[in-house]
Amino acid sequence: MGKSQLFFAEQNCGIIYYRLECGEKVLYNLVTRMIGNTLQLGLAGLGTVGSGVYETLCRNYKLLEARAQIPFAVKKIAVGNLARKRDIEVDPALLTDDWRELVEDPEIDIIIELIGGTNEAYKLVKAALEAGKPVVTGNKAVLAEYGCELFQLSAEKGTPLYFEASCGGGIPIVQSLQNSLICNKVEYIAGIINGTSNYILTSMKEKGMPFRDALEEAQRLGFAEADPSFDINGWDAAHKALILAMLAYGTPLNTDKIAVYGIERVESIDFKLADQLGYTIKLLVVIKHHADKDSLELRVQPSFVPKEYLLAKVDGVFNAIAVKGDIVGESIFYGRGAGKNPTASAVIGDIVLAMRECRLADYHTGFQPYTKELSVVPMGETVTPYYVRFRVQDRPGVIAAIASKFAKYDVDISATTSTNESVDENGVRRNHLVFMVHACKWVRLKYVLRELADNEYIDRHPAVFRIENFND
Repeated sequence: MGKSQLFFAEQNCGIIYYRLECGEKVLYNLVTRMIGNTLQLGLAGLGTVGSGVYETLCRNYKLLEARAQIPFAVKKIAVGNLARKRDIEVDPALLTDDWRELVEDPEIDIIIELIGGTNEAYKLVKAALEAGKPVVTGNKAVLAEYGCELFQLSAEKGTPLYFEASCGGGIPIVQSLQNSLICNKVEYIAGIINGTSNYILTSMKEKGMPFRDALEEAQRLGFAEADPSFDINGWDAAHKALILAMLAYGTPLNTDKIAVYGIERVESIDFKLADQLGYTIKLLVVIKHHADKDSLELRVQPSFVPKEYLLAKVDGVFNAIAVKGDIVGESIFYGRGAGKNPTASAVIGDIVLAMRECRLADYHTGFQPYTKELSVVPMGETVTPYYVRFRVQDRPGVIAAIASKFAKYDVDISATTSTNESVDENGVRRNHLVFMVHACKWVRLKYVLRELADNEYIDRHPAVFRIENFND
């Protein structure tokens, strides 16, 4: 590391905070002492988000202590590899490669889980709650897979579980649902909550890029992982959607309750046609309460969104979540949904909340389910208008054949359009035929598509997008 120079030091309530300057790099460290009523934190994970959290706790310690009015210190940090070289300076005495030391240390008050993955993270969160230690996590996968069990355990133990960073990075949606919107019955939540897919779709729209080229660009710029499966297949957004649904409606939910479709089959031509029709395409989370049956509609899919609606204007890696309450109407939360600093900001907000509530042992705002498990509307019973694009051979009677199947199942066509003729690799002329369909149950449209799949002149895999009209 070279020779380091002590830049400045202060002692406050038993905490010594200092910054080291070494060459052009600014390094941070936090040295702790067990003095007085200082709250002790155990941090599990020092990767991208974990290092951002630790660095921010060190850099903004005085500000955080002044605002929270509680002295705190990081007592121990669990990491996967003690020998790994890190971008930030950390006292080796703080490090351990066993997260159990954090849970078993009687002097550690709050556990911060940022190790990622599901199995070990689940074990850590469960063990901490069983030990009566509040947990702060940003792990959406753990909450989607094991949330029902962990929330129940949190309620039984009276030990809070905080997870603001799990749903929208730096967007304060969790606390808003739990506090600011607490008097509202939530009618629906609709959101763009995966920055990678939103960046890819934006590139396809603005640059006319094919899906694969847009994905490669996102990977090259660091907006997509080497394995982007969970982003592009919709499951990253689905995990967040389940958490939001549990929060909004107080009901436990599992991953088998949500219908999920990704963006892999979105094509550039769909953007062109959407634009002509007054729409754009977004990977949209839709959570809707059906009051007449007291049931929930839960789905994630690429959707046509009217260009004048605010969510249609959310581009690049940004996220946005619209919440409609019966009292407040529609509110939209916008910001960066991922990244080191936005996520660290959300995690630290939960840490401060956890510290404050540690001083109020009989009260906490960690989520606890408060209603019976609501039923979920079967996907086939969900109702929206649709855009359906068929790739067909240029032959007489094809349009009539399609229209007859729509009529057979009482699916009403509102408009049609087509592209110019093209010639495929076999010299066969083909057209794209687009049918805009009035609102109908998905099961009825499925019957139409199933029968048309037997027509040799029609592509067996048409492009189908729901049309979301939020003011209906």
